[in-house]
This record gives sequence, C-alpha cells and structure tokens, in this order.
Amino acid sequence: MKPEERRRFVPFGYKLMLSYALCILVPVIIVGSFAVSTLVKSVREQAESSVQGTMRQIRDNIQYKIEDMRRLTDMLYGDTTLAKHLKHYDEGWVSYEATTGYLLPKMMQTIQSSSLRLWLSVYLHNETLREVYYNHDNIDPLMTVGKLYELYHMKRIKDADWYKSFAPERYGTTMQWRQIEDDAKFSRLSLLRRIVDTTNGVELREIGFIRVSAHLQDLFESVDYTKVGEGSAIYIVGPQGDILYSSAADPNMTGKTWNESWTRNHLVLRQPLEGLDWSVVSLVPTAIMEKDADKVRMLTAIVCLISVLVIFFVGWMFSRFFSKRVTKIVSVLHAFREGEFRKRMAYEGRDEFAQIAAALNDMGQHTEGLIREVYLTNLQKKEAELESLQAQINPHFLYNTLSSISRLARFGDIDKLHRMVIGLAKFYRLTLNDGRTFIPLSKELEQVQAYVDIQSIKYGDRMEVLFDIQPEVNRYDTVKLIVQPFIENALQHAWCGDHIHIRISGEIIGGDIHLKIIDDGNGIPQDRFRKLFDPLDEVESGYGIRNVDQRIKLHFGKKYGVSLASRPGIGTAVLLRIPTYKHKKNRE
Repeated sequence: MKPEERRRFVPFGYKLMLSYALCILVPVIIVGSFAVSTLVKSVREQAESSVQGTMRQIRDNIQYKIEDMRRLTDMLYGDTTLAKHLKHYDEGWVSYEATTGYLLPKMMQTIQSSSLRLWLSVYLHNETLREVYYNHDNIDPLMTVGKLYELYHMKRIKDADWYKSFAPERYGTTMQWRQIEDDAKFSRLSLLRRIVDTTNGVELREIGFIRVSAHLQDLFESVDYTKVGEGSAIYIVGPQGDILYSSAADPNMTGKTWNESWTRNHLVLRQPLEGLDWSVVSLVPTAIMEKDADKVRMLTAIVCLISVLVIFFVGWMFSRFFSKRVTKIVSVLHAFREGEFRKRMAYEGRDEFAQIAAALNDMGQHTEGLIREVYLTNLQKKEAELESLQAQINPHFLYNTLSSISRLARFGDIDKLHRMVIGLAKFYRLTLNDGRTFIPLSKELEQVQAYVDIQSIKYGDRMEVLFDIQPEVNRYDTVKLIVQPFIENALQHAWCGDHIHIRISGEIIGGDIHLKIIDDGNGIPQDRFRKLFDPLDEVESGYGIRNVDQRIKLHFGKKYGVSLASRPGIGTAVLLRIPTYKHKKNRE
C-alpha cells in the first residue's frame, strides 16, 4: 500500500465501532432529549394550568365585587321614585320630608345591601334638597366609619375635570371606574355614574350623579401572590399599562408602568376583567416551574452515559471479532490482485463470512480460466468477424474491378484503364490504413470517393453521387470501412431503372456525428427489411449492415450504430451515428 493510501486508510474495525457508536448515541440523545422536553412541557403545562385556575378564581372574586358595586348603582339609577324627588323643586317641609323620608333611607338601604365597606355620594342638581355629609378633612372615612352615605349639591363637582370629561349618556351603560380627588392618596377606587330623567324618551336629562368608592384592598382582597408560588407576582394592570394594584415581594410596584422586561425568564398569564379595561396579570418564574425537570435532566444524563459506556464496550468486542474475519478476506483479495489465484482460505461457520470465503475460493479457481475463455475468446471472435468481413468484401470487389480493367485493356481504353488502376490503388491504400482500425473521417470519405471513381468508370452517367459534408466533421476519426459498404449495397441492389442518385451527407447534431447515405433506388421490401439485423440472416447485404453496426457499437457504445429507413419504390436512407472522437495515434 502506498504511503498516501496508508494515510487515507481507515480499518474496518474502526468504521464498525463508529457505526455502533452512532447507532447508540443518536437514539440515546433523541430519546433523552424527547424525555426531557416532554417532562418540561408536562411540568410547564401542569403549573400553567394550576396558575390559570388560581387566576380564574381571583378574577371571579374581583368580578363579583365589581358587579356588586355596579348593582348598587343600578338600585339608584333605575329608581323612578328617587328620580321624581330629584327633579321636583319643592321648598321647606316638602324637601325636608323627601330627604329624610326617602333619599337618606334609600341610600342607607343601598350600602347596607353590600358586604363591602362603601362610601356612597349622590350629587344633586335640585338645591332645594339639603346636603347631608360628614366633615372628614385628611381622613379616610372608610377607615373610621366603615360605611357611609352623603348628599351634595352639584356645584361641588361641576368644575372638576373628571366631571367635564365624563362620557355622554347611553341609557344603562355609561359609567366609569377611576380614581378622583383623594382616591389615590387613600388607595380607593370610585365608580361614577349619572342619574337621569327617563320620562322624556328623546333626551336623557341629568338630574344627579353617583359616586361609589371602595378600598382597593377590599376589591382586590383575593389578589395574593403566595397563592401562585414564591417569587411570583400578581398585578392589576390598567389600559395604559399602569399598575393599579400589586401583590409581590416588592410592595412598591403599585403606580408604576408595566415593563415587558419583567417577563424575562417568567411565565406570563393574563385574565381580563369583564366590563373593564383591566387585566389580572401574574408572573411566575420559570426556574420554579422547571426545578423538577433539572433532576430528570441529571438522571437522564447519568443513564445515557452508562448506556453509552456499556454499548461502547460491547461494540468494541464485536468489532474486534468481525475485524479479524474481514482482515482474512482482505488478505486473499490482495493476493488475487497480485495474480496469486491459487491462494485459499479456510473458514468455519455457517454465516455470511463463510459464504464469502467459499465464493472467493471458487473465484480464485475459475478467474484465470474465465479470462482466457471469455475475454480472449471474445476478442478473437470479434477480430475473426472483422477479418471475415474484409475477406468477404475485398475479394468480391477486387474481382469485379480486375475484370473491368481486363475489358478496358482489351478494348484499348487507356485513359479509363489508367483512372481505374489509380483509383484501385488509392482505395486499397486507404482501406489497409497501415493496419490501423481507426481512420480520419476525411480519409474514410476519400476512400468512398475512390470507390465511387472506380464505379463511375463502370456505370458512367447512370450513377450520380453527391457529397454534402460539413467541414467540422473532417476533424474527427472513426472506425474504417463504415460508409463504403452501403454505397456498394446501393449499387448492387438498389437500381430502379437506368439511373441512380446517391447523396452522402455529414453533420454534427447534439455533439454526435450523423452520416447519411440516401439513394432513390427501389427500396427494401418489408419482409427483407425486418431481417436485416437478424444475426441468423446470411444474406450478404444484411451481414455487411450488421457488421458495420456491430463494429460501431463495439468501439463506441450501444447508443451509436446504424439505423435504416426504406420505402419500396422510393429509396433507402441509412443513418450512421458515431461520436465526435479523436484517436490519439491518428493525431501524432
């Protein structure tokens, strides 16, 4: 083995070991990765489902309290008796009776129907009704009183920005949740709503205004991050991303603006609050959710490592066992390559290696004989066939030509005699070609021209041969004696009347050379045409066609050769397809 080959040589045992390693490592990696990813996904889904359930409970609890406050405003909004008192401007005892006899009891009944600590304020356009309120400057009355209700005149709020920007009334739906006045200071949230006169169906006239306030702590009492998990956080987020309320390890998050960077390495779950532009948002650290997955990753890695070590050891043992057997086979093959076909190997067993050994022993015994019997015999057969072709064509042609020369000498036609002798000499010089099989196409066509010149002396004006050869064709080589046999066949068998026209063309199509011999003779009968390529056909013309086709295929391949087309009474067209080939000896 050459040094370069030694460097590239990789023993079979190494390859077998590598295949074992790949067959084990790939499944182990795939199965391990799939197991880990499946478990992580399962843990994440379970944790997410659990947190989602907790979030839904928190949302439902908040939603219930919000609906409770909305229900209280509905009790006042839809009370026609209340609306009647608010729009009638009566002085003195009547207004006092309306206030103490209906308005205040109605307000007390309303806030008492809720379990929340509420501060109900009703603002009146009707200033004949007196104000009822408590003095609570810089004090949160919800912390001191618990539940309270108050009556104010509208002039106290008519210049407030929040009142001026209040949305136009749509019956039963126009209301706002917001923090006004000192709500933010005392962590309260207010529900704002109009009281309207519905007696005029065209215009809903405002006759009062409702404000119901509650502590954020009371509304969001169920928001507790410990329900989700340590390190988590739950926020009530407004429509602009402002955090209205928070439950987290950091107590100072309320009032800040939501930042997407907080979601890094966290699972984010949202639950919208119906009827509001708020959402309950929870952040759960992924590290907490995947802490069990880390144990599985470690266990999977240990199992995979042990499996790989065990399989590597088993694979090493197997590779040694098979490598020894393969080495024996390789040594015999090396001997065969050096020509030592007598070398044999003894192999015990009933496996494929034993079958290979037996087959190699048989091959060594028969290879040399097969080379002699098949390869050399076939070459001799081809040479004999070519020699028989020349022996068949040349004596026949030579005999006819010499007979013509004899007649010309007898008649004293010296000029034709001279031309025929010169043509015959040129024809045989090109035919013999110094014993070479390949000949330039220009010489092949010269040989055909020499043959045509000889035959023109015999046939005179009765025969017309036209050459139409592209100049590029003459640059290539071919097997000799492939065109002349078809000219000879035409002159022997294709006569139809006293004249015959033969056209010889050559061109390059698709990288191949196409030589065509076309005559206007009597054509080939159909029954004869079908037998031309039959190897059992012994007719001389068919033998010549088959021989040319066989020689072209033998030297250039099966896609090249002879094809014919013929119509009785019209003529025959022969196509010789050969490659654009240049023989080295012809170009020296």
